[in-house]
Amino acid sequence: MTATAHLLASGSGWRVSDIVCTAGPDDRAFEEAHPQHCIAIVRSGSFRYRSTQGSAVLAPGALLLGNRGACFECGHEHAAGDRCLAFQFEPAWLEGIVAAVPGARRLDFAQPHLPALPVLASVVAEAEIAADEPERLEETALRLGGAVASVLSGAKPGIGTPSARDERRITRALRHIEAHCEDALPIDELARQAAMSPYHFLRTFRAVAGMTPHQYVLRTRLHRAAVLLRRTDQPIAGIAFDCGFGDLSTFNRRFRRVMGVSPGAYRIA
Repeated sequence: MTATAHLLASGSGWRVSDIVCTAGPDDRAFEEAHPQHCIAIVRSGSFRYRSTQGSAVLAPGALLLGNRGACFECGHEHAAGDRCLAFQFEPAWLEGIVAAVPGARRLDFAQPHLPALPVLASVVAEAEIAADEPERLEETALRLGGAVASVLSGAKPGIGTPSARDERRITRALRHIEAHCEDALPIDELARQAAMSPYHFLRTFRAVAGMTPHQYVLRTRLHRAAVLLRRTDQPIAGIAFDCGFGDLSTFNRRFRRVMGVSPGAYRIA
């Protein structure tokens, strides 16, 4: 095999993998089939992608688009190797995103790729960063799916003023996060409690709270940790785990990034 896939994160209806291919001009392309709908960001290298939607040469920043069950080939006639960040979606999960994008009607992709468009630059960069922080990939998958659906439909990005009903729903989510910030809080779970689709929940949450659910959870955990560092003599590792951080190094890195000092220095100060 010339390609290896490393699963970075997954949830109900979605998964993200880092795919590295070492094929070169001397390697024959093999026909494959997309097991799910796929949006893959080319991170490095280049290759020719042939599918039932057409053919295109893909380079860094471009997006490969694949439909569930569609056959495709990836060829490296001109240079060896590439690396992609592949987002795969179950039809029902992607349908929830498409339904929330004004003007979007199609679940299947009618073209094989999108070039490195300026309108996609932000979400592509976010995905590259989130690959190192898997807990951010669920939000990134939603944003990427919505951005692609918007580009393909010609819809303008953005969301109107949230309704009073949506504000009540997001308020319930904010209170739930406050009460359970130490727990795993995937977006699909929060969205179900708010009776909203994950994509609509993400966009509305950001409009109401001024940040994404992941950012709000992280802010809440760090705030609770900062208070405990000053008010208690509890070991730093214990505070990190009690506040929902999976390991001490992650807690130290994120605390320093936000607070400007290490947890130990913050406690002493």
